[in-house]
Amino acid sequence: MPIRAVLWDVDDTLFDYTGSDDAAALAHIEAEGLLSRHASPEAALARWRTVMEEQYARFTSGEIAFLDHRRERARQFLGQRLSDEDADAWFGRYVTRYEAAWTLFPDTVAALDALAHSHRHGVLSNSSVRNQERKLTRLGIRDRFEVLLCSDRLGVAKPDPAAFLAGCAALDLPPHEVAYVGDRLDLDAEAAVAAGLTGVWLDRNGGTAAAFSPRISVLTDLPAVLEAASPSP
Repeated sequence: MPIRAVLWDVDDTLFDYTGSDDAAALAHIEAEGLLSRHASPEAALARWRTVMEEQYARFTSGEIAFLDHRRERARQFLGQRLSDEDADAWFGRYVTRYEAAWTLFPDTVAALDALAHSHRHGVLSNSSVRNQERKLTRLGIRDRFEVLLCSDRLGVAKPDPAAFLAGCAALDLPPHEVAYVGDRLDLDAEAAVAAGLTGVWLDRNGGTAAAFSPRISVLTDLPAVLEAASPSP
């Protein structure tokens, strides 16, 4: 059977999360007078990323809620026992800078345009619905997707097969008729395959020795990959 729909990851797939976050985080750290605490701007960003990864893992595992993960990021990065209100205020100043830096990758709209009439589309993200709704709307592409599923409401997160199967169920399609596109080999492509979907690995940086197919470096290569993965009638 042909592939009829694409489920998309958002951050670092459609949306340049790393670029937006790096720019905003460095501006925030400097504006808050914290840059001198670190050996270099690069060291400050490395600390920011480490804290984010640790607390985000707690969110995706279900240990803490999305808002709580933000509060814990503020507390851990500052090394202070902040009230919820103070943590929200501190992290909120970063969010303002982060949202101002939001940008899609240059190939995102072209890929969505190329597949607009041939495939159905949905989003499956390890994030919160509120966060991704706001982001995709602000970036002007929310109306491209029939469904938007996030781990905060699903109760499961990638790489759990149940997350991918929930996406297929929302589209009312069997897994073998759905492709999943994401930038993480383990969390996205391999996990999608394990759930019975066609996993497509978006390896924007290249140079990785890992062997996986299909593997693309730009989203505009996706139409040809989906065509090749769909047998002729």
